[in-house]
Amino acid sequence: MAQYQTFIQNIKRKTGIDLSLYKEAQMKRRLTSLYQRRGYQNFGDFYDAIHSDKEILHEFLDRMTINVSEFYRNKERWDVLEKTIYPQLLENNRRLKIWSAACSTGEEPYSLAMVLASHVPLRDMSIYATDLDEGALERAKVGLYGKNSVKNVPQKALNDYFVNDGDHYQVTDDIKRTVTFKQHNLLNDRYQTGYDLIVCRNVMIYFTEEAKDQIYMNFSKSLKPGGILFVGSTEQIFNPEKYGFESIETFFYQKV
Repeated sequence: MAQYQTFIQNIKRKTGIDLSLYKEAQMKRRLTSLYQRRGYQNFGDFYDAIHSDKEILHEFLDRMTINVSEFYRNKERWDVLEKTIYPQLLENNRRLKIWSAACSTGEEPYSLAMVLASHVPLRDMSIYATDLDEGALERAKVGLYGKNSVKNVPQKALNDYFVNDGDHYQVTDDIKRTVTFKQHNLLNDRYQTGYDLIVCRNVMIYFTEEAKDQIYMNFSKSLKPGGILFVGSTEQIFNPEKYGFESIETFFYQKV
């Protein structure tokens, strides 16, 4: 236990990432399997390797940020976004400011652009997408995905916004141009403001209650009045008023 606490302190000094804000049992299990597979005996040896070897550092960052994503994940929620949420937001502003937080390998922000394209021209949209994992962001910028990632994409969007080479699907350049990717730590970095829509799905489950409180408060401050937060299917907020939100659809919360 003491060794893991020392590991946490060393990682925070080196990377700015505070592992104490992640659920301990999950994180220890994930990192222990990584260092054992690499042949290290304990967290002390593992940190020495992280400190001296950039490849090990990047592998550590990749392992602690679980990059499991797909286009239109939980398809019925995307139908609500298209038919209800986007039209409501567009009543007040034709150029929405959108943030895909913890965007992983890019499926989510590209999905946001594809759904929005049924309402406004691609040239009129700009989506900001962030993640802690630089490797995931580099893969997102390439925009090349396997068949499993696109299984929920409607056929029209698949035809319009991807080039298929048989085994892989390449996001078209006009969709890629709508998204700007940047590294961001939800627990440590400054949040921009003035967003109409923030999407953060399937990452909060890894954080402690203290960390969730901090992030939801920051999201609320980042949204315009009337702006909307879209969360994952296991991340319902049971006390939205604490953060200045009200529930308007399942997994959609509006800033009051």
